[in-house]
Amino acid sequence: MTEATIPGELRAAFDAYEAAIVANDLDALDAFFAPGGDTLRGDSGGLLVGHDAISGFRALRGGVPPREIADLHYRPLARGGAGAASGDAAAATADALSIDGDVALLVSVSAFRGGGRGLQTQIWQRIDGRWLITAAHVTPRTPALDRTIWRSVGDPFLQGAWEGPLAGLTVAVKDLFAIAGFRIGAGNPTFLEEARPEKVTAPAVADLLSGGASLRGIARTDEFAYSIAGDNVHYGTPPNGAVVGALPGGSSSGPASAVATGHADVGLATDTAGSIRVPASYQGLWGLRTTHDLVPRQGMLPLAQSFDTIGWLTRDGDTLQRVADWCLSYDGSASTESVYGASGDDLPWRFHVPEEILDCADADTREAFSRLLAALAASDDPPSLRAVHTGDVDAAFTAFRTVQGAEAWRNDGEWLRAHPGAVGEAVAERFRAASQITAADEARARADLDPIAAHLAELVDGAVLIFPTVPGPAPLRTADVDAVRAATLRMTAPAAIAGLPAVSVPLLTVAGAPVGVCLVSRAGTDIALVRLARRLAGRVSSGAER
Repeated sequence: MTEATIPGELRAAFDAYEAAIVANDLDALDAFFAPGGDTLRGDSGGLLVGHDAISGFRALRGGVPPREIADLHYRPLARGGAGAASGDAAAATADALSIDGDVALLVSVSAFRGGGRGLQTQIWQRIDGRWLITAAHVTPRTPALDRTIWRSVGDPFLQGAWEGPLAGLTVAVKDLFAIAGFRIGAGNPTFLEEARPEKVTAPAVADLLSGGASLRGIARTDEFAYSIAGDNVHYGTPPNGAVVGALPGGSSSGPASAVATGHADVGLATDTAGSIRVPASYQGLWGLRTTHDLVPRQGMLPLAQSFDTIGWLTRDGDTLQRVADWCLSYDGSASTESVYGASGDDLPWRFHVPEEILDCADADTREAFSRLLAALAASDDPPSLRAVHTGDVDAAFTAFRTVQGAEAWRNDGEWLRAHPGAVGEAVAERFRAASQITAADEARARADLDPIAAHLAELVDGAVLIFPTVPGPAPLRTADVDAVRAATLRMTAPAAIAGLPAVSVPLLTVAGAPVGVCLVSRAGTDIALVRLARRLAGRVSSGAER
């Protein structure tokens, strides 16, 4: 090892930091990172800026496996020294920190007892007599798979047809779909252990395979799909591919993260109350919730059959169009009727802005959305834009939640009673509330939903609803998401209530993070809706370039 020239105090600080890492001593680790908003920590997941962001990430990460330092290299850095004169990158970093001395670069190699090596590159600075980390980059040992994203994965996991319009695409399948020979896990290890291998592959999966796509693997979901946050107490929280340290969005968190991080091209997912649209917005993806009952749900574990539907997540509109054209066409799917009657014609270049839904968005998101509408209105061939009223979103959500809860408890209540403590507290609390819904409560809620659905259908007769997909950017993983969840579901539930197709398109940027724009059209126009969304995205892009 080459630590002989390391100043004693710095070596002691490094050793103490390493001990804190292995022990997962969060207070000690926080104290070793320099306070303030300029401290940096990066890894393969992205860059964290500021002490608070780093601390929040570490609080949810958990400890590292047992390891020893196999090699350590020290380079003193000084502004204006030989390193800076020769263009040394580390010295340039020290210059950027505007420090005259007491700055050091440490590069260490970790040997893990379970096999594999990692690399840590750190810049330490003496501040008020203490050595603290001002910048760090971590290269972990190469993982076999990211278990927060994948339950099972391969290259490919399952080969599709060698030819077809989807050839070359890889698919992450949400862990709710049947794949012959494999079990459905529903995001819960106890459920997975007791499940039986499926005998038949779900039609929604088979359609992708017949079109030439291959399965990359089975991706994680929030437990029983009863969440929109994207966290899972058993397997961890998948990374947000767009915002480091933020929630990925659920319950299709695994497929969304797989697509956003480049592990797969397509996510096959479900959407009951926003489980495709929310992660699409949070991670800057395209996400399509299809018309209710358009894609067959055989071989899919249900949450609430009145609202459950199937759809896809992609990184771009062209790929989403390829998938929708194949899976929703008569020739592409053996189990869906032709929808080109509804989707063969383009939807009108006419948008309705639902004011009550828009009011659920935060101020910055409403401002960004207003700028987008203003740019569209000022463009060549501007669309028709008109404000409309959807009615009381609180009443709509209350009725929706009641019916959803009643159905969820009928589907999963018996299993939950037989397995107390098997699910995380947040999901358990939702099921506890669902168990209290009476038949009379459900009947009243269903009656309340009928006129709401009819009114929403009227609003999209000859026009398309347009509004932000969610209230704002993805919350940090350390945030209290209860208020955000309530506002989000008020924005996403209307399309589910009416069984309408909805697509989220990454058109807004708020505080440096993506926020989707949601388009909702009349039932059966799914393919045309994707075409319209691509036209809108092209118009926004061309306007930004001018």
